Amino acid sequence: MTETIRCTWCGDDPLYQQYHDYEWGVPCRDDQRLFEFVVLEGAQAGLSWITVLRKRENYRKAFANFDVRKVAALDESDIERLLLDPGIVRNRLKVVSAITNARHFIDLQREHGSFSNYIWGFVDNKPIVNHWASPGEIPASTELSDRISKEMKKRGFKFFGTTICYAFLQAMGVVNDHTRGCFRYGQG
Repeated sequence: MTETIRCTWCGDDPLYQQYHDYEWGVPCRDDQRLFEFVVLEGAQAGLSWITVLRKRENYRKAFANFDVRKVAALDESDIERLLLDPGIVRNRLKVVSAITNARHFIDLQREHGSFSNYIWGFVDNKPIVNHWASPGEIPASTELSDRISKEMKKRGFKFFGTTICYAFLQAMGVVNDHTRGCFRYGQG
């Protein structure tokens, strides 16, 4: 039996491998899923991605299956309820940012027809495929993530700095950073 060679960051954890094999780096143009990752990447700030990945199902329940309009309508009583939920990262700033970001996400949808149109417009609707030999070569941020992060912060988004933005771009396949030895390298 041939061993599957993956990017080393996903290690041996089956959940991480599943995420790597079927989601990470796959171009996503679905606004609901894009919003999900705006929330999840923001929750990840200062934590490991596997921590948030393990809480993903809880986030789906807590945040109305990432229905952006429902999240945008959450109020102070919802925030207090969410802060008691052990299934999510119980950080007030992160919970509030999910709601704030939902409202700005809707603004971008109105302005561009969809959030997908907005985010993919930065790369002329074509994924950037990098050619890294090892994970050590992959940057934490780029000029692209700097530019998008700066614009989104100007629009009021929170927890979307350049490093989080780059992780979002990688996760959503706007940037494909699978290393050359990985079986997913070059795949869309």
